[in-house]
Amino acid sequence: MGLGCTTMRTMLQLTDIQEAARRVHGHVLDTPCMISRTLSDLAGAEVYLKFENLQFTASFKERGAYNKLSQLTAEERARGVIAMSAGNHAQGVAYHAQRLGIPATIVMPGFTPGVKVARTRGFGARVILHGTTLEEAYAHAKSLADAEQRVFVHPYNDAAIIAGQGTIGLEMLQAVPELDVIMVPVGGGGLMAGIATAAKGVKPAIRMVGVQTERFPAMVNLMEGAHHASGVSTIAEGIAVGAPGALCAEIVRQRVDDWLLVSEGDVEQAIVQLLEIEKTLVEGAGAAALAALLRNKARYAGKKIGIVLSGGNIDPQLLAQIIGRGLVRSGRLVRIAVSARDIPGALARITAVVAEAGANVDEVHHQRAFTMLAAQNVEIELVLQTRGREHVAEVMQRLRDAGMDVRQVT
Repeated sequence: MGLGCTTMRTMLQLTDIQEAARRVHGHVLDTPCMISRTLSDLAGAEVYLKFENLQFTASFKERGAYNKLSQLTAEERARGVIAMSAGNHAQGVAYHAQRLGIPATIVMPGFTPGVKVARTRGFGARVILHGTTLEEAYAHAKSLADAEQRVFVHPYNDAAIIAGQGTIGLEMLQAVPELDVIMVPVGGGGLMAGIATAAKGVKPAIRMVGVQTERFPAMVNLMEGAHHASGVSTIAEGIAVGAPGALCAEIVRQRVDDWLLVSEGDVEQAIVQLLEIEKTLVEGAGAAALAALLRNKARYAGKKIGIVLSGGNIDPQLLAQIIGRGLVRSGRLVRIAVSARDIPGALARITAVVAEAGANVDEVHHQRAFTMLAAQNVEIELVLQTRGREHVAEVMQRLRDAGMDVRQVT
């Protein structure tokens, strides 16, 4: 019996992952698993990154999709497949269905980033946007599957999907056998279930750490009996799952050692760090594991840590916002307010001091009406590009030395 069904004769085993690895070989990329010297210094550990964002569809989801689709019978292929996804599973299914000549329909929730919708349609799939949550999209996809007699390809609660994702664990330990810990972003649990099965099968002593966002802690709640409140949105929409897969939960309960939650700010910072340090683009879910490590450095100090960068499909507008907010956090983009006499040449004098201090003016706003200053005074807000917090302090001191009243605006 194949692994295409969602019920299994026994729990998924290493041999199932090894069979999947043979099946997907040559159809998905064996992505690099490389040490990051700079991130290792920041974390106080040896940090190895598994670059799944380099897959053709920029996500690990291709692995499970191909493993599932390649096992369909001729009759099932002719009927076509349908999937529900916030984007990465959609692209993986659509891409490999196109390669295998299988008609594909993808149901996506309304919050799915436009870049993922466009890419999915680009692979020839029929895309239907439905609902505001994954659960609503899932229900609609299931009803369409029944009505149109299509094979439903679940994004995580399917043994063939889980086995395909688990091939990442095999590759990581082949590349770096001495890994002590593997940290994995978790939504429905398919990626973690597969990698944990592979890693524990090869190296039973390795520790598996699951990471979720504070806004979508469903698996953490289930595994730890916790009651963390759920939010309605997250920049890590790839792991914004309200209900984990039952099959996945059964596996991770036995094979995952630790669970961590990360904030939205932690994820934002990790995205910017990966872009700046490694010159690699990841989406929110893809940055979650690194965010967890950097938030819990003392806990994993001195260990050899494998981090799964699960995907790189991020909306360009969201990325621009994250980069801007990252510049603000690091002090390289700052807003200051300078009070001055409202006379000709006042602005030129201020900007001259800023320029002499080595900062660059990004924006200028005069405030005459909404201020408590005397009528003949003006408050000028400047957004400056600087080298960091120390440089900001230097610029502000130069302005004070020139006899100006200046404060930082937060």
